[in-house]
Amino acid sequence: MSLNFVIRNSLFDIRHSSLLSASTIGSLLILVLFCGEALGVPSFEEVRKSHRKSDSLLLDRHGEVIHELRTNPRGRRLDWTSLQNISPALQEAVILAEDKRFYHHGGVDSLAMTGALLRGVTSAGFRGASTITMQLASLLDRTLLPFKGKRSLSQKWRQMGAAFDMEDTWSKQQILEAYLNLVTYRGELQGIAAVSRALFGKQPHGLLQSESLILASLIRAPNASFEEAKRRSLLLSRALQWPVQVEELDLSLRKIYLGPNPLEPRTALAPHVARPLLAGKLDGGTVTCTLDAQTQRFALERLSHYLMVLKEQNVNEGALVVVENRTGDILAYVSHAEESPYVDGIKARRQAGSSLKPFLYALAFDERMLTAASILEDSPVDIAVSNGIYSPGNYDNQFRGRVSARQALASSLNVPAVRTLCLVGVESFLAKLRELGITGLEESGDFYGPSLALGTADVSLLELVSAYMTLANGGVHRELRICRVADGSQRTTRVFSQEAAFLVSDILSDREARSFTFGLENPLATRTWSAVKTGTSKDMRDNWCVGYSSHYTVGVWFGNFSGQPMWDVSGITGAAQVWTEMMNRLHGSEKGLIPEPPPGMAKQAIELSGTPRKEWFIQGTEPPSALESAGRTYQRIQYPALGTIITLDPDIPEARQRVLFSAHMKEKEHQWVLNGKRLGSAAGGVAWKPKRGKHLLALVDREGKILDSVSFEVRGSEPPPPPC
Repeated sequence: MSLNFVIRNSLFDIRHSSLLSASTIGSLLILVLFCGEALGVPSFEEVRKSHRKSDSLLLDRHGEVIHELRTNPRGRRLDWTSLQNISPALQEAVILAEDKRFYHHGGVDSLAMTGALLRGVTSAGFRGASTITMQLASLLDRTLLPFKGKRSLSQKWRQMGAAFDMEDTWSKQQILEAYLNLVTYRGELQGIAAVSRALFGKQPHGLLQSESLILASLIRAPNASFEEAKRRSLLLSRALQWPVQVEELDLSLRKIYLGPNPLEPRTALAPHVARPLLAGKLDGGTVTCTLDAQTQRFALERLSHYLMVLKEQNVNEGALVVVENRTGDILAYVSHAEESPYVDGIKARRQAGSSLKPFLYALAFDERMLTAASILEDSPVDIAVSNGIYSPGNYDNQFRGRVSARQALASSLNVPAVRTLCLVGVESFLAKLRELGITGLEESGDFYGPSLALGTADVSLLELVSAYMTLANGGVHRELRICRVADGSQRTTRVFSQEAAFLVSDILSDREARSFTFGLENPLATRTWSAVKTGTSKDMRDNWCVGYSSHYTVGVWFGNFSGQPMWDVSGITGAAQVWTEMMNRLHGSEKGLIPEPPPGMAKQAIELSGTPRKEWFIQGTEPPSALESAGRTYQRIQYPALGTIITLDPDIPEARQRVLFSAHMKEKEHQWVLNGKRLGSAAGGVAWKPKRGKHLLALVDREGKILDSVSFEVRGSEPPPPPC
């Protein structure tokens, strides 16, 4: 503090006092008190730059604010507001209420201070007479704040010293601006920007006279009762001679005292992204993410729209993810639920339904167990499992007989998928799902059994979208990212061959092949090239639609977080609608690129059900002729199923018990081989006398190549010993 300034300020009051008044005595006391050590205060620029909001901002990939989130629990503060953007009515009301001689003193009001000093001699503390400058000094130095409503003489002395210092280096406008931005008005609302938005829903420059009266009255008593705040506001209105109606003042106060007055964020497009990314940002910082604001808005609007449409069918929650294939950047991340806003539907784990089938067929193609032209039986089948017999059926409870693998996958037929899983093995499929980044799977395939083909495993929408992006990227799995990183480095892993990924993508984009189930005209058709798959879990509890173009992968989930089933909603009638609109919106007038076949693919003419067509094959898997490719069904053992446990019947003599081995297609050149020994042709039924123990049954062709194999076990009590 400048000692010369204090002396000048005090002498100014003394020279202009004709009598030894209270003001003169106060000036003399101030002069005596401050002939000691000077104190320093920060500059206005330092205070303004050190101001920190209680909210942090999430920016999209282009720098646009997409979410504002409170991250500091101590006080509610928003951006610093310059004096020129604060209502003149508020400035006038605050000055009259707190410091009517503000523009005429040098930091300390001598007349008011004299009364405070005289009162302090006979009381336990010094109260009152604090000018706006002195109050600001206390806001900047927490040690100057009163203890239990009172300041000590030492605190008052240092507060006055800081006020003199501030007046020496700050302008009056700067002091008033800082004060209005730092003072607490009501509850935890600090600063004019926060209180204006919370109580009146407007910016500080738009405050009316009635609103300004209320705020100015609350500074002195932030927790005043309704009646007390009204009384203070009316007194201030009369002092200012403002024509404010009592009814208008009463209405504004009732809204404040009766309402919750939440300080809602100006932008709240991505709460589930903002919460983890902005956690711990106590300084009100900003974080840039990979989201695109326009894509996020469109996703949120479309998801909300269709949830409203499907509400009558008991669809209450939904989620949507959009990623960029080339980078793995997440462009949209929306989880919508009115009653459970904090539940992240994108990371919640639900049954996958048919959405896992593309990865099952990709594995079969890579293992050369199937081609797109392989014939699979879509017919009733009973499979022995640990707790009984598993009998899969299709969504529409119909069977279509012999179908190609292309038709089976594109039309999402269940029985052929189960047969395919029996070919590749449950454990192999589980291992492949883990490679795709799907976590939380059970260790043993016995937990799922053949039902894994129909998506009984729990997955999250984020994991599913990441897995489909692997197909879009030619079989290479890339980590998804939500945070912008400078180097762009991400871990990549090849999961499928380029050829298998291309083949699955070609099938999922084949409108004709999916017509068995969906018809030629359906919501899955987009304006540009795209590959897509739907899925519905048991009892219609989950509704999926996931697919990709050459540039983007989009995943949509509909359902209920409570697990309640939807009513008559399938992938084609629910999530598919949103998926199609999102994909069309992403591309606009731009046409997506049709994937180029990798070098290891070959196209060959075949004949299916009497209809000639051209089919893609991984080189080395092409059929020798069109006729053979059309009529050939992939041989598979029908009974016993893999893992079957056969128990001998104690009521039937063992010599008369038999097990019948059967295959789907009975051809003379195919042979049964049990534990390495040939039993005979598969064209006729083979009745085998069961023997206790574990056995391996194989079906081989004329060259001895294994077409299919199963392991099974025969159990039963030992026969009684022969009589002596």
